[in-house]
Amino acid sequence: MIVLLSASGSPGVTTSAIGLAWTWARPVVLVEADPTGGSAVLAGPLRGGWAPRDGLIDLAVAAQSGRLDSRLAEVVQVIPGTQVKLLSGVRSHVQAKGLRALWGPLAATLKGLEATGQDVVVDAGRLGLEGSAMPLAVAADMTLLVTRTDLVSLSAARSWVETLRATMDSAGATRSLGLLLVGEGDPYSAREVSKVLGLPVVASIAWDPESAKVFSRGAARGKKFEQGRLIRSLEATRSAIDAWVSAARADLEQTRSGV
Repeated sequence: MIVLLSASGSPGVTTSAIGLAWTWARPVVLVEADPTGGSAVLAGPLRGGWAPRDGLIDLAVAAQSGRLDSRLAEVVQVIPGTQVKLLSGVRSHVQAKGLRALWGPLAATLKGLEATGQDVVVDAGRLGLEGSAMPLAVAADMTLLVTRTDLVSLSAARSWVETLRATMDSAGATRSLGLLLVGEGDPYSAREVSKVLGLPVVASIAWDPESAKVFSRGAARGKKFEQGRLIRSLEATRSAIDAWVSAARADLEQTRSGV
């Protein structure tokens, strides 16, 4: 389970999450856990042409009666024309407060999907909002704080890093926390960002606004879209995440075995 979140508005969390899911090499479930509400997937790449019947609110109701696992299989649906399954989010930010009791049980259920050959990518939106999905971030195999590399973005990220790190530390999940940069080198490098924020840079996604519109607005794909910088960087990000998670699991296994 991979969770993407941000410290400020519009650093590219949703577009990155959608892009990763669309280019993921294995079966994947995309979870819209942004408490601000609305569906970027349905309004963006699907252009409002399709919508699942149920979503997170329906799971919250099912969890109250102990039917979360079975209901998840019904609520999650394959997005037409893709191999991606979608767990649709809340329609309005007002509904987000009703998800507080869901996040913990849902985290365990989503983690269990790996045993069925499915990975999970979570768009957790912005930190600090009511109904935030922090339990998913704490339980994730990889939690990525998404940020641009300009001073405004880094200032916002820095204001949240200590709180985020403390939350992860208290849950023993420090090893799973890292940075995902959007537009590395504009103007600061990965090394400089890592030094300022005190977190490792796991990967970087290319700043390519025109290509990103395919995921954010449902724009038509150009002839060279599949070979473009954005897709290449998304594939590289997936590989970096795989390597990071594998290394973390190997370290944990060594610790348990006393090696």
